[in-house]
Amino acid sequence: MFSFRRVQTDILDIAYEECGPPDGPAVMLLHGWPDDIRTWDKVVAKLAEAGLRTIAPYLRGFGPTKFIDNSTLRSGQLSALATDATDLAQVLKLDRWAIIGHDWGARAAYIASLESSEKVSHVVALSVGYGTNNPQQQLSLRQTKNYWYHWYFCLPTGNQTVQQSRRDLCEFLWKTWSPTWNPDPSEFNITAESFDNPDWAEITIHSYRHRWAQAEGDPRYEELEQRLAVASPCEIPTLVLHGECDACNDPSTSDRKEDYFTGGYRRVLLPNVGHFPQREAPDLVAHEILNWLSK
Repeated sequence: MFSFRRVQTDILDIAYEECGPPDGPAVMLLHGWPDDIRTWDKVVAKLAEAGLRTIAPYLRGFGPTKFIDNSTLRSGQLSALATDATDLAQVLKLDRWAIIGHDWGARAAYIASLESSEKVSHVVALSVGYGTNNPQQQLSLRQTKNYWYHWYFCLPTGNQTVQQSRRDLCEFLWKTWSPTWNPDPSEFNITAESFDNPDWAEITIHSYRHRWAQAEGDPRYEELEQRLAVASPCEIPTLVLHGECDACNDPSTSDRKEDYFTGGYRRVLLPNVGHFPQREAPDLVAHEILNWLSK
């Protein structure tokens, strides 16, 4: 059974859901953009059945999660998302935990595992390859086309669309990114309620502008940002799950990353799956996760 809870870090009042036995091995699940914790429902059910304690927070700017201080910069930078995850683990007093992330959550999971390598047991990243944080990175023309919305959000008209037409925009992206998936409209509508968070639009715009060095970051994360400028080797056992039909992050973007990992690595391409594997093929995703966490 899902249990809704709240906890405060130095910056956030984080809303999250727990499932599974409270004394089971802890697993944190970070959703992506534009999404929320409902993305994990079917996967969490399988993990809880296997005896794991799952912790699924709403990221900053989503759903009921809110900032404690109105003056805090509404930053969407990846270092901030990762710090939110490690802060949550600290407040919950997690001595050992695995981290699973999709999209924004996957990028945050990679960073969090580097920052808490002594406490993170496993990493599972969905739809995102490692080492893609540098704004100077070279993209293929195919991936540049996929990222059209990144560039659009750098324009005043893109900002206006995010502010005023967020549901239409996000529903279009869901359909575009997963061309082989045809979910019930209610699945999107339930999650889209999380986009009504008053900070959602500002964090969205800042995240993508900052990613390409078009916006200043929050100074509190500057030291971490400096460390992230070059992709570091990862010693945490890492599993990457990527849909073969992903039209947001092309599968080629997660290919040939083995040399970054010193503690074990596996990459699985999922046939007929787009950008949302946990929604499109939850049983397969849960199976791969449970196998990986058992190692």
